Amino acid sequence: MKHFFSSFLFLALFSVASWAQTEAADQYTPTAEENSLLWEISGSDLEQPSYLFGTIHMIGKKDFFLTDKMKSSFEKTSQVAFEIDMEEMSDFSTLMPLMMKTFMADGTTLSDLISDEEYKLVKGHFEDIGLPMMLLDRIKPMFLSAMTSGDMLGTGNDEQDAMVSYEMELMKMAQEQEKEINGLETAEFQMSMFDSIPYDAQAQMLVESIKSGQEGDDQFEEMVEMYKNQDIYRMQTMLADEDEGISGYEDILLAGRNRNWIPIMADMMSQNPTFFAVGAGHLGGKVGVIALLRQKGYEVKAIK
Repeated sequence: MKHFFSSFLFLALFSVASWAQTEAADQYTPTAEENSLLWEISGSDLEQPSYLFGTIHMIGKKDFFLTDKMKSSFEKTSQVAFEIDMEEMSDFSTLMPLMMKTFMADGTTLSDLISDEEYKLVKGHFEDIGLPMMLLDRIKPMFLSAMTSGDMLGTGNDEQDAMVSYEMELMKMAQEQEKEINGLETAEFQMSMFDSIPYDAQAQMLVESIKSGQEGDDQFEEMVEMYKNQDIYRMQTMLADEDEGISGYEDILLAGRNRNWIPIMADMMSQNPTFFAVGAGHLGGKVGVIALLRQKGYEVKAIK
């Protein structure tokens, strides 16, 4: 249950990052020539460099990789910071209240938000991947959107198709190397973001994601290929072209979070060399973490 809940929480948040785009100064934005998942952060009176790494929250086991430079950069740091504290997410006493926050308020159910025909479509889809609707009817639709593929959640039986989490793997490495583990924001804050989008808007996004069917699977496969190629420039270009109907929520869901992280990262880096691991969708673009750090005077250099 812990792995299942963490998996669809990560997927939901990665989807949020992929929908949200906004504007900032061009001169700080990473270029196509700088493409990398791993970046060194120095300057601004830092005594030792820290590192920024872009994850993909769930990926096929066969596609998972960490290069020697990624591993050596990880080893040079004394603490690891994820979007949220991963050790807390492994604590069932923390997970239980978070799981309760996945439910819609006031007894609202999905059938209250969409037509009978649309509900039949959603019900059939989840039953086909082995998730009975009676367990899902009160869950916030945006979480359900992250669960539309059984393969992405790792619910298949084939070991070859198993999914792994970069965050979980990096957390294991941090524990083995006895590194301190922190988060840039709380899980409660992440959960609260879903309340900023009306339930009916979330429900329509869910319906559209199911209707898109194979197209959505193809887009995920394309994203995985970009990730394996460390092509954050093309990834950002693809994400910028997406239009999933959440205009007006971009600042809360992505840009605002990136901005909130910068002073927290600055404080952590000033105390200890830190390995930051956040969704790759947060790295590039005009309001990505790389551009925002550069605006604050840090030198942020791609490591290939």
